[in-house]
Amino acid sequence: MIFSSPHPTVAIPEISLTDFVLQRAAEFGDKPAIIEGETGRTITYAQLTPLIRRLAAGFANLGLQKGEVLAIYSPNSPEFALTFHAVASLGGVVTMVPPLFTDEEIKTQLRDSAAKFLVTIPQLFGKARDAAAAAGIKKIIVIGDSESAADAISFASLLTHNAEPPLRSINPHEDLAALPYSSGTTGFPKGVMLTHHNLVSMLCQIQGNDALAEDDIMICLVPMYHLYGLHVVMNLALSQGATVVTLSRYELKQFLEALQKYDVTIAPLVPPLVLALSRAPEVEDYDLSKLRLIHCGAASLPHSVAEECKERLGCGIKYGYGLTEVSPLSHASVPLKSDSPGSVGYCLPNTECKIVDPDTHAELVANEPGEIWIRGPQVMRGYLGNPQATGEMIDAEGWLRSGDVGYADEQGQLFVVDRLKELIKYKGRQVAPAELEAILLTHPAVADAGVIPSTDEEAGEVPKAFVVLKSQASAEEIMEFVAQQVAPHKRIRLMEFVTEIPKSPAGKILRRLLVQRERARTRPGA
Repeated sequence: MIFSSPHPTVAIPEISLTDFVLQRAAEFGDKPAIIEGETGRTITYAQLTPLIRRLAAGFANLGLQKGEVLAIYSPNSPEFALTFHAVASLGGVVTMVPPLFTDEEIKTQLRDSAAKFLVTIPQLFGKARDAAAAAGIKKIIVIGDSESAADAISFASLLTHNAEPPLRSINPHEDLAALPYSSGTTGFPKGVMLTHHNLVSMLCQIQGNDALAEDDIMICLVPMYHLYGLHVVMNLALSQGATVVTLSRYELKQFLEALQKYDVTIAPLVPPLVLALSRAPEVEDYDLSKLRLIHCGAASLPHSVAEECKERLGCGIKYGYGLTEVSPLSHASVPLKSDSPGSVGYCLPNTECKIVDPDTHAELVANEPGEIWIRGPQVMRGYLGNPQATGEMIDAEGWLRSGDVGYADEQGQLFVVDRLKELIKYKGRQVAPAELEAILLTHPAVADAGVIPSTDEEAGEVPKAFVVLKSQASAEEIMEFVAQQVAPHKRIRLMEFVTEIPKSPAGKILRRLLVQRERARTRPGA
C-alpha cells in the first residue's frame, strides 16, 4: 500500500537553488534577513544579494571552478549562509564539516569529498590548517580576524571584488549544490549528493505543507553543518522573506535571551532543547510570548515532554521526519490536522511512502510495522563515489530505503517505532557503531566489541559498548581511549564487559541481540 500526501502536488521550478532562495529578496528592502544573535549584527534583504554576488566574484577570483568542492568548517554565522550561496551560484559544491570533529575525521571528509577550498574561523584555524595540508586543500579562507592565521585568506578581502561573478550554466537535476555526510543505514559516513533540484524541491514541499509567513522570525540554533539548520531553517526563511537569528552555540541563558530580544516566533529545535524549555527554571525569567511554534526533528520526542512544553510556553509543537538522503524531510505535521501522540506527520507534497516487509520487500497495509521507504523529488542523486551503497539504498523505481521501522495509519500518519539501521542518535546527531567498534579494537586490551544505543532521557540515546577483554583494563580507561579519537557526541558513555559478542555465521555482529539484552535489563520491573 502506497501512502501519499494529503496536500495537492506543488510545482517545482527548473531553477538553481540560489536563484530560488533570492528571487524575492528585492521585495523586502531594509528588512533584516539574517541577524547574528550574539552581537545584533544585521544583513538586510537589500544587502543580501549584492553580498553574495561580491563573494562569488571573490571565490571565482581565487580559482573556484564549477563542480569543485568547498568545505565550511565553522559554527553558525551569517557568513556560513553567504558562503554557501556564493559557492552554489558558481556551480560549486559545499560540504559541511562539524566543528567538533577530530583531526582524523576532518581529514577523512576533506579527502573523500576532494575539497579544494576551506572556509573556517580563527578559533579553528590550527586544526583546519593541519587537516588542509594532509588533504590537499588549495586555499584556506578565515572569517573574522585573520591576523593570527598565517597564510590564510581574509574572508573580508573576498568582498572587495566589485566585478560581476562569472555566469555559469547550472543543470538543476544534475549539478550538485551540497555534499553533506551521512552514515546512511549502516557503516561509515558517505557523501550525500544533493542537486539544486533536490534542494529547491524541499523548499517548495515545506511551503506546500505549512507556509512560512514573511513576518516570522526564526532562530537558527540547530547547526548549519546539518541540513536542518542550513536548509530547513536558513534557506527556507530567506526564500520567503522571513528573518533568521543565528546562534553559534547552545547556552541556555543566551538562547532564552535571543528568543526574548528578537521576538522569535518559530524555534526549530531538537528534543534536548525542548526538554530544557519544558523543565529549566530559568525559562520563567524570560518573556517568550511571541513564540508561536516549535518545530522538533532529528530524533524522537517523548509525548509527555512535548505536552509539558506546550503547556508551559503556550505554543504549538510540530514534528518532522526524514534523513539527510531526502534533503532532509519526507514527512511533517499538517497545520490543520491534530497529531496523534507519537506521529511524525504525513507525507510532504509530491512525496510517497510505503511500508515493506524488511526481508521480502512486500508492501504492507495500514498499521502493519515494517521498513519505511520513501520516493519523491527530494531523494538524493546517490552517494559520492559509491555506486554499490547507492544501489543498496535506492531501488530501480526510485524508492529510498530509510532503514527505519514504522507504520502508517489509515489516514497516512506515520509512526516511527524502531530502526533497522544501527545508527545511534545522540541528541539528534548520528553515531555509527561500526566506527566506534573499529576504534575499540585498536586498544591493546580489547579482543572484541559491539556498540549499541542505550536509552537516555536527555540525549535520547547514548553509545554503549560491550567489550571482550584480552588483558586487564578498566572501562574508564577504554572509554577515554575512544574519547580522544572522536567528536564529543560519539563518545562511549556506558560499557559492559562480556565473554562473547554474538555474531552471525558470516561474522556480522548481531547487535539486535545486544539491544534485546539491554532492553530486558532496563525494562521496568526487570
